[in-house]
Amino acid sequence: MSSLSPKSPDQSEKSKKYDRQLRLWGDHGQAALEYAHVCLINATGLGSEILKSLVLAGVGAFTIVDGEKISDEDVGVNFFLDPDSIGQPRGEITTQLLLELNPDVRGDAIDESLDKLLTNNPDFFNNFSVIVATRLSEKEIITLSKKLWEADIPLIVCQSIGFIGSGRLQVQEHTVVESHPENQNPDLRLDCPFPSLKEYFDQIDLEAMEFKDHAHTPFVVILYKYLEKWKKLHNSSKGPSNFKEKASLRELIKSGIHRDEQGNPLAEENFEEAIRAVNYAISTSEIPQSIKDILNDGSCINLTGKSKPFWIIAKAIKDFVENEGNGYLPLRGTLPDMTADTAKYVAIQQLYRDQAAKDAEIVFRRVQQLLRQLNQPDDTITENEVRQFCKHASSISVIRGSSIADEYTFRNISQKIVTDLESPHNLMVYYVMLRGLDRFYSEYNTYPGVYNDQVEPDIVKMKGELLAMK
Repeated sequence: MSSLSPKSPDQSEKSKKYDRQLRLWGDHGQAALEYAHVCLINATGLGSEILKSLVLAGVGAFTIVDGEKISDEDVGVNFFLDPDSIGQPRGEITTQLLLELNPDVRGDAIDESLDKLLTNNPDFFNNFSVIVATRLSEKEIITLSKKLWEADIPLIVCQSIGFIGSGRLQVQEHTVVESHPENQNPDLRLDCPFPSLKEYFDQIDLEAMEFKDHAHTPFVVILYKYLEKWKKLHNSSKGPSNFKEKASLRELIKSGIHRDEQGNPLAEENFEEAIRAVNYAISTSEIPQSIKDILNDGSCINLTGKSKPFWIIAKAIKDFVENEGNGYLPLRGTLPDMTADTAKYVAIQQLYRDQAAKDAEIVFRRVQQLLRQLNQPDDTITENEVRQFCKHASSISVIRGSSIADEYTFRNISQKIVTDLESPHNLMVYYVMLRGLDRFYSEYNTYPGVYNDQVEPDIVKMKGELLAMK
């Protein structure tokens, strides 16, 4: 076993070091990576490449489980190894070289086979964040799959044959708070403004403004004012919902642009922004169906002492929606950029932030109540975690998976696989080929391709098994 203690660079050094990936997944994503402890089974060329990428990104720790010695084949496919290392423990040598890539990372190696480890220490894998397995036999995959499925620990089984590779993720449930949806509309609540926002909007008189102030009024104010006018003109309690109605609202906004002495419209970029924003900013504030499904999920409604923080916060959100939220999710609290003078923009931005903070505070108090009811420690969920959840409440996600062990029984091969195989260009054929390759290796302890009197009949048998799977 080998190990290395981590160093702790200050925050500025860390930000510079991981700048590009921080832009991709943010501080919370980086923190999750730094708290993770990854276990790699078998330091093959593929496994070492996977760990290399995680080490460079700043994973907290890794452990390699590998009972093999370095061979000529390993040197040929693993760029970390050289001929001088032949005969030495593969896991330990790979660990030492990986640790040289990033002093922030801890790593160690277990010089033992998977079978022996599971026999001698069946709870070994219980404290890892995720297990990555390469070059396992079908029997080992099934055994490991069952063990980790019961322990609710994610498993990723990977393999690479020439230019063909596969990765299979086994996870019971994966919950996502920051899902980073594409083209997410801002949460402006113009159809149902909260009290402080409505009060601010109502005291503004656009028609009485001089041109300078008129041209620097944030477009959210313009949208609200002309939305209220549109409702009165159409004797409606709701805003426009179709193309024709939104077109009429745009024309109404356009009529409010100041004009010169000849009647030509003056350049007011804020009004142009308001006209463009009608399509995405004027909509009914409602909870997306996907979020309703999560809030009505059995894991959310029926909390237990073993419930995860995600579901506890979700239950607190559900209670908020049904009570203080009056049917709405907590306010996101962010405001898009817009043409406006600084004072007006900051004033409105602060209103949104203050209301979002109030909503999050209500949810956090409910979370604390739930933790006490569930006999979980008060510090299980922090206030900052609740704020993040509330901010992204409209785009949270839950992904549920299936067991690899179940998939490896013929009776559980889904109809989708059979259907996909009917298409000559579908990639499912590679899945079936790789499964057949696993089965062949499990039975004959060698890969097909060595043509001699002993192995050639086995090749024919494998072809028959592939056809039977299809």
